[in-house]
Amino acid sequence: MRAVKIILVLLILVIFSCVQQAELGTKKNPIKMYFVPSMEAGKIVTSGKAVSDYLSEKTGYHFKVAVPTSYASVIEALGTDETDIAWLATFAYILANEKFGAEVALTTVRNGLENYRGQFLARADSDINSLEDIEGKIIAYTDAASTSGYLYPSAILAEKGIKPKDMMYAGGHPQAILAVYQGTADVGCTFWSPPNEDGTVRDARRAVLETYPDVVEKIKIIGYTDWIPNDTVTFRKDFPSEMREKIVQCLLDFAASEEGHETLVNLLDIDNFIRAKDSDYDVVRQTLNILGTDATELIK
Repeated sequence: MRAVKIILVLLILVIFSCVQQAELGTKKNPIKMYFVPSMEAGKIVTSGKAVSDYLSEKTGYHFKVAVPTSYASVIEALGTDETDIAWLATFAYILANEKFGAEVALTTVRNGLENYRGQFLARADSDINSLEDIEGKIIAYTDAASTSGYLYPSAILAEKGIKPKDMMYAGGHPQAILAVYQGTADVGCTFWSPPNEDGTVRDARRAVLETYPDVVEKIKIIGYTDWIPNDTVTFRKDFPSEMREKIVQCLLDFAASEEGHETLVNLLDIDNFIRAKDSDYDVVRQTLNILGTDATELIK
């Protein structure tokens, strides 16, 4: 009886070992690609699956796409090898790199730009017309982990010695706009993107246009942050370099194709990719230094 138990244990260990040692990219051990929940998860999964299907066809690797419930869970997955590739926002990448050695491979391109910036907003009928006018006012940031909605704008104010009377975290870009629109705050901080060729806005005000069609007339821009590198396609530490290069090139080819471009626009409003390196994001780290903190400390 004891011999039978020993044999069973050995068999279990052998089976477990085989599963653990399955080659990365095979059906038993697919390359796991995670997206952050930046919009409705079903839409991201559908578009993400189209990306992974293309990659699978061109590389011969098997992929698994998922959208965890939070940015934090995607970052943590990079540290525990639960995911191999993550499409991360700028600050999320800085944190993943700092905590787990994750490595950026591609920066996204939108409207022909590989970077974006934050904007300061105020009511059009107010006497707030410049950053200096924020002194003594109530300011609405989006979230403590938002690059354009908190990190950069608060760093600029700190550099200039401008002290708001009070501050709040609105919970998102649309919420920061509405805080100003409804008078809860005097100034709001959100992301800025250049307008369309026809002059229609593409900055954060666009998110509330349907509900508040006069938001562009009621809310004015009074200033901008410095430029911020766009979000990333990031690989976990020690991901095989040959496989990584193959995947990166396929993503570049995908973005250059008509079908791929359409899929990426639907996925995350992405026009294209450019190759990137970690030092491209040092400008964000310098901004954190101005605030006297780092990514890990700030996220606490």
